[in-house]
Amino acid sequence: MKIMRRAIVVTLMLALLSPAAWAYTKAEIDAGVRSTLKLFNKKVPGGAELLKKSKGALIFPEIVKGGIGIGGEYGEGVLQIGGRTVDYYSSAAVSVGFQLGVQTKSMVVLFLKSKELKAFRGSKGWKAGVDGSVAVVEWGAGKDVSTLDSEKPIVAFIFNNQGLMYNLTIEGSKFTKIKR
Repeated sequence: MKIMRRAIVVTLMLALLSPAAWAYTKAEIDAGVRSTLKLFNKKVPGGAELLKKSKGALIFPEIVKGGIGIGGEYGEGVLQIGGRTVDYYSSAAVSVGFQLGVQTKSMVVLFLKSKELKAFRGSKGWKAGVDGSVAVVEWGAGKDVSTLDSEKPIVAFIFNNQGLMYNLTIEGSKFTKIKR
């Protein structure tokens, strides 16, 4: 009976976390990106200025993370250069450890140097922490990120409707170009 319950739980998790189950249309992704950028500019002081300075931006309106012991996350978004969408991407990660439930987050990853953006675009599947180091910005309330002087050529902002989320990482997240 235990084996049967575990099989059912694993099957449900895989169905819920399967990329195909969460696939969005191009129009849905684009609408989500517009909303995410509005929220980013509202919740992250100086975010609009830093976005303009960047060479490219990966924008994920919704990344869903869930699990029971073994977890995973998946989201779809875009790569914008100069404010225009050039490609669509997925973000996926798997984790093991104590976890129960589902949560969502939005993410904006800014490429501040052309070299890193070029390496990202030339990859078949780019993994954070392996193919490039990403600094996750934990910025205090009211501080202006346009003054951010990071030695990291790639910075990420993870947030929800309340603002920036803290103590999160994107290490191990894999970004893959998708057709839409």
